[in-house]
Amino acid sequence: MKKEYIIYKLSDASKETCKIDNELFPMYNVKRGLRNEDGTGVLVGLTKVGNVVGYERLPEGGLKAIPGKLFYRGYDVEDIAHGLIEEKRFGFEEAAYLLLSGKLSDKEELAGFKELICDNMPLEQKTKMNILDLEGQNIMNILARSVLEMYTFDPNPDDTSRDNLMRQSIELISRFPTIIAYAYNIYRHSQQGRSLHIRHPHENLSIAENFLHMLKKDFTGLEARTLDLLLVLQAEHGGGNNSTFTVRVTSSTGTDTYSSIAAGIGSLKGPLHGGANIQVVDMFHHLKENIADWKNVDEIDTYFMRMLNKEAYNKTGLIYGIGHAVYTISDPRAVVLKELARDLAKEKGREEEFAFLELLEERAIECFAKHKGTKKRVSSNVDFYSGFVYEMIGLPQEIYTPLFAMARIVGWTAHRIEELNFDGKRIIRPAYKNVLEAQPYRPIADR
Repeated sequence: MKKEYIIYKLSDASKETCKIDNELFPMYNVKRGLRNEDGTGVLVGLTKVGNVVGYERLPEGGLKAIPGKLFYRGYDVEDIAHGLIEEKRFGFEEAAYLLLSGKLSDKEELAGFKELICDNMPLEQKTKMNILDLEGQNIMNILARSVLEMYTFDPNPDDTSRDNLMRQSIELISRFPTIIAYAYNIYRHSQQGRSLHIRHPHENLSIAENFLHMLKKDFTGLEARTLDLLLVLQAEHGGGNNSTFTVRVTSSTGTDTYSSIAAGIGSLKGPLHGGANIQVVDMFHHLKENIADWKNVDEIDTYFMRMLNKEAYNKTGLIYGIGHAVYTISDPRAVVLKELARDLAKEKGREEEFAFLELLEERAIECFAKHKGTKKRVSSNVDFYSGFVYEMIGLPQEIYTPLFAMARIVGWTAHRIEELNFDGKRIIRPAYKNVLEAQPYRPIADR
């Protein structure tokens, strides 16, 4: 029997064996996707790291939608972001300090933390050579294997003491920008035939500035501050998002930091989690080409209704960047990012495109409600504007999801430290109900 046929035969058999009737889930009270009937997440843990708020529970039962809020260690992320914008300073390092320690840093603590970050940004020579030698076409894959390789150079890779976890966390936060920048430059060289540039990080630059320096050398102050704020906004999003939960699940086994973080990277790499901003950018380009009058509400609405009816664009029935699992009235990250996108569009002479994107946001929300025939509102999420911002900064699509990881490594490490250090910790082990009847065994001669 040919090997290819064996693969086909196994695959064809799995088509039937993987089939589970939908009515069995409510019969056994199974919460698919760990979601309750009202759309909220099943409560599986407690945390003090981040808090994602999109509704209030009413005393008589049910939910009331409210403007979305995101808290880092109890601090409103909108307050953090607006403070940084008003003072025109970089804040990703400060957000990292807050999420790791639970406290706002003073000037002396922040200066020491920034110095520590800069000290740890350079990569091991072997890591640089392995990125160069192994190459690869997916930056997330390169990031994951580079993280696993860090285990080799760590003198205490399996030590899960609090001090060692903090050291490993700071090293990961520091090195993600360098790995991603180097990986992309090597990808560009090997896949696109472009010149290869390996620029070393500078001591006196922020993480956002250093990343842009290592990636493309030249950048404006507004580009760097915008990227910095985007990193702040994506640094943490509670313990229930798929990648953070993956990190907590693997951490609960007591495995090493690098294995756990690589698992988180694998989760974020999935298109249902980390790749949404690429889909929004592709959709935006399509709409720019297929809508003749960017100010015509009727033309936009007609096209969106065709999309929702699976008659236009990619015929999935989706409008990317609209809707969120928790936020309903608004996504606080999108609210802040929209302000940044407006300023950057002015600098780049892309105000007409921004106005079009803003109108698309408004009409998409209205069309979605009309299509569903409900008064329940949805809002745009952070992905609706993040891809456009990346594009204006001059960042390639290949690193959109890695940039998400570059921000979220802060939240991942903060949750890992918490998972391994609270008194009631236990290995996370949910249950699966088997719904197949027992089968009598038959000897191979009788099959």
